[in-house]
Amino acid sequence: MATMEPIDGDQKKRVCYFFDSDIGGFHYGPGHPMKPTRVRMTHSLVMNYGLYKKMEIYRAKPATKREMTQFHSDDYIEFLYKVTPNNMNNFQKEQAKYTVGDDCPIFDGLFDYCAISAGGSMEGAARLSRDKCDIAINWAGGLHHAKKGEASGFCYVNDIVLGILELLRYHQRVLYIDIDVHHGDGVEEAFYTTDRVLTVSFHKYGEFFPGTGDLRDMGSGKGKRYACNFPLREGITDENYKRIFEPVITQVMESYRPGAIVLQCGTDSLSGDKLGCLNLSMRGHANCIRFVKSFNLPLLLLGGGGYTMRNVSRAWAFETGLAAGYELGSDLPVNEYYDYFGPDFKLDVRSSNMEDRNSVEYLERIKNVVMEHLREIGGPPGIQMSDPPRMPHDEEDTNEKEDLDNPDERRPQRLWDKRVQRDDEMSDSEDEGEGGRKNRVSHQLDVDMMTTQPDVNGGTKGTEVRRSGSGGLDEPGVDASIIEGGGVVAVSVGQERAVHVKSASPRAQTGSGVVAASSIASTMTPAGGPPPANSDNNTASETKPVAVAGANSKTDGDGDALMD
Repeated sequence: MATMEPIDGDQKKRVCYFFDSDIGGFHYGPGHPMKPTRVRMTHSLVMNYGLYKKMEIYRAKPATKREMTQFHSDDYIEFLYKVTPNNMNNFQKEQAKYTVGDDCPIFDGLFDYCAISAGGSMEGAARLSRDKCDIAINWAGGLHHAKKGEASGFCYVNDIVLGILELLRYHQRVLYIDIDVHHGDGVEEAFYTTDRVLTVSFHKYGEFFPGTGDLRDMGSGKGKRYACNFPLREGITDENYKRIFEPVITQVMESYRPGAIVLQCGTDSLSGDKLGCLNLSMRGHANCIRFVKSFNLPLLLLGGGGYTMRNVSRAWAFETGLAAGYELGSDLPVNEYYDYFGPDFKLDVRSSNMEDRNSVEYLERIKNVVMEHLREIGGPPGIQMSDPPRMPHDEEDTNEKEDLDNPDERRPQRLWDKRVQRDDEMSDSEDEGEGGRKNRVSHQLDVDMMTTQPDVNGGTKGTEVRRSGSGGLDEPGVDASIIEGGGVVAVSVGQERAVHVKSASPRAQTGSGVVAASSIASTMTPAGGPPPANSDNNTASETKPVAVAGANSKTDGDGDALMD
């Protein structure tokens, strides 16, 4: 039986966890290593371990075009909004301009996928800034390669930059840490000329995507020494990673003294990843989360890379537990994807016996250089460092389609949630790609999501719904069907039930499009400035207690397909 135990001596944190059930229905295409279903697999473990009892679960309002253009160029976002597999031949010039193609393909629901990812990160940041939580989690985020007007490395919209911009509205300085195997080039580039964000990236360097992240890349202008890169070689172990990570981050905290931290938790740094080349175990990877959490600062945890899905989901579920102050037991709970975790059905992801090409001497030499640079930062600035940004656009802009929709005419939730992932989406094998066609429907989110809790007897029980953003159920008494980690669940909300109103806010080479980092400086707000986008000033949501009918879990696809 799956268990979780409180971590001795661990200070309990208020955790907000963001998940949108639609995320599992998007598909990059046959044979593509990026599989959004991994986020739904993670959620299934989180729910069935019982972590829903230890944190608040939200469905964030998807980011709008206006919100995305706080960083991205208007024409790029408009392209993402309009392009589809059916009309892509009409956008050949734009595809070349924005480097959309093989690595970053056009697929059904592309814009909506980006909106879900960005919305979770922006709202998590806003809740942290308004002291609604201590830790916010969005495993659908962490897409760190996207540039101002360019897709890159499976990333289209840089939710991290958007989240950091939210934090900068209230915090003078933000620390960004990246433990993905790939360099966080998109985030570093965005803040390269400002001292309000310090970026720290630990990554494989040398003939490896994206080819950036040299030790000597330290920022420029006002941002000189506010970009920190720690280049690694293949096969680094838990012990050696800890040897460099903890001293560097400790020095960062002493020199920079940030007001908030964003931690990108890409799991392609785990041993056995299909695209990675490091050798971290699940616990070695999670030690970074544990260490950063110990500084007791507002913390935004985001996803990122990770291409062996059964390992990605296990690691992120374990790290969700750590954030909430609980260590998950080694035996996996029965869940929607249980067959994919065989043959041992254990939580742990272990290191292999691959060679560690990072000698102690090499690591110490790099660490000493990095530490010297950090000491030269000279303490945190005490005054405003960047120009104030333009104000966020009104979310009720009549150009936004979602705001024009009549709520009474919106499609019921059960029709959206009939979407399921493709059979081939669940494959970790190299010959994947066979399977039926994906349902072609819009993914626009217009109604509230009911969060369900798995019962110990195999059924489900109702839980309080915390839906962020605007909108609600179509009408009281209308049945809705949702897909959650525990399977397909019928939800009925009756008129006789009380309504409690809860206030809620919100494989490739680098392309040629280089963004002037000063473009970010022009969009940042002084600390203590206007409220975040999607804040209480802009949106409100309802929290409704619901009754949930019991249902058995269903599994999609062939379990054997997952095995390498």
